[in-house]
Amino acid sequence: MDGWTKIAAGVALGVAGTIYATNKKAREKLPTAARDFPDNVRKRFESAVSAGREASAGRREEILRNLEAHTQNHPPAKPPTAPPAGPSPVVSEDETTINSADDETDPPSPS
Repeated sequence: MDGWTKIAAGVALGVAGTIYATNKKAREKLPTAARDFPDNVRKRFESAVSAGREASAGRREEILRNLEAHTQNHPPAKPPTAPPAGPSPVVSEDETTINSADDETDPPSPS
């Protein structure tokens, strides 16, 4: 039921706005406060937008200053150097198997 009241309020505001925008006689019969309402809303909206833009610009400058300070305190890490280009020692599978087998089967020395 609550949804229907919102729909009805929206319809009423739409009709009132249409009458206000299209009927000059209806506007003239309204009290002064009601006639000035759209202008007041527009001015408040414009002042809110300009205040938001100023705040956004100030915050942007603050973030950039913080980033610069962080970069000065923590310089970027140097990229790792590549290993020397040369043949790498390759251990065959047979050598690994032989070495591990010798370690397990050797009896302890009698010393």
